[in-house]
Amino acid sequence: MIETLHNIIGAINNVAWGWPMLILLVGTHIFLTFRLKFIQRYTFKALKLAVTKDKNAPGDVSQFASLSTALAATLGTGNIVGVAMAIYLGGPGAIFWLWIVGFFGIATKYSEGLLAVKYRVQTANGTMLGGPMYALERGLKMKWAGILFAIFCTFAAFGAGNLVQVNAISMMMEHQFNVNVHVTGIILFVITFAVVVGGIKSIAKVSEKIVPTYAVIFIIMNVVVISINYAYIPDAISLIIKSAFTPRAAGGGFVASTLLMAMRYGVSRGLFSNESGLGSAPIAAAAATTRNPVRQALVSMSAVFLDTIVMCFLTGLMLVTTILKNPTVYDGLEGGQFVAYAYNQIPIFGPLILTVGIFLFAWTTVLGWCYYAEKSMEYIFGKKSILPFRIFFSCVAYVGAVVPLALVWEAADMFNALMAIPNLLALILLSSVIVKETQKYLWNNNLDAVSEDELPVVDK
Repeated sequence: MIETLHNIIGAINNVAWGWPMLILLVGTHIFLTFRLKFIQRYTFKALKLAVTKDKNAPGDVSQFASLSTALAATLGTGNIVGVAMAIYLGGPGAIFWLWIVGFFGIATKYSEGLLAVKYRVQTANGTMLGGPMYALERGLKMKWAGILFAIFCTFAAFGAGNLVQVNAISMMMEHQFNVNVHVTGIILFVITFAVVVGGIKSIAKVSEKIVPTYAVIFIIMNVVVISINYAYIPDAISLIIKSAFTPRAAGGGFVASTLLMAMRYGVSRGLFSNESGLGSAPIAAAAATTRNPVRQALVSMSAVFLDTIVMCFLTGLMLVTTILKNPTVYDGLEGGQFVAYAYNQIPIFGPLILTVGIFLFAWTTVLGWCYYAEKSMEYIFGKKSILPFRIFFSCVAYVGAVVPLALVWEAADMFNALMAIPNLLALILLSSVIVKETQKYLWNNNLDAVSEDELPVVDK
């Protein structure tokens, strides 16, 4: 039965992640980049705003807490196991496409954050609600598309945001410490529910303590491993670039790959890593305290720089140099095992930091995605659905501990693609609004101005 399901999902992915989807996704990134006059040039301004409190502005959590929650949902197995899977399935050239989709994806992430605040609403008790479903409903009068997005987001949360993450944790715990997967599943159920039951404030509080600290640790560890393999850095960079454009049998321990495979897995893992174009992160952006949409949009786009431009590239370079140094290790290893081998080059500390890091990153990803799906369910069914959903989502964390990895990744790719389509539709059709807001606040040097947009109160 599992094999049949795997074949069905694989067939759907061959269509969902074929050339049309690659063109739509990357095309949107490039389109918005040019429409916004390369918004990427404001990255360092965005990083500064991310750590600046916007006092007396409406919102549920600080901009930094909102960013940490968004990063919590992206800095997970996509940056670690996902990069390894991209190389395994698409060859070293996938790293180039992952990085490219990250660079252009900065413009898309900016646009998503802007629309999330521009079209957010407020409940009677003061809680902020926003995301692509509200942009589709309020900006384009397409509530049906908003409902579709919410449905896809909910399913994606169970796949990409829960099952994939928990599976990576359980496999790593079993491989490193011989911990039974059922034990890991039970522990994750308990600690997940203990946090998500408190909503966005509880999730943000945990995320802003864990994510920034361990992100810095991981960057340092990747740099250390790359330094150990320093003699292979030039060859690794050359191989990544050449393999991105040349269908070839990669050699040196790499499996054969095609141009489409390199692009598909590079782009899909890039999307899975930073979620630009996916539409999930704007749900957290809508909760931020910010005086105007552009300030939060800039904060949102800084996540892609940290997540993909820095973290994923360093992880990819670390893995490729490791394979070039030890070509035979590539055979028979995939995902977490592949990354574990690379980190084992740092005695004692490497395996320990990797295991703890995957656990914390993947777990905080589960927390972030629970919030995304919760708000999607609330959009469809109202606030009465929140508590039952939190309980059910936490229970699924146990199931994820024993699900086969390949099937989970394929399902995650499928729901990512379905979820991205209505979000990309909103971004393209509302691009003139994005440009207008950017002109008003950023290009006219009015970042400190307070938005006069109506903030509707809804009864959810």
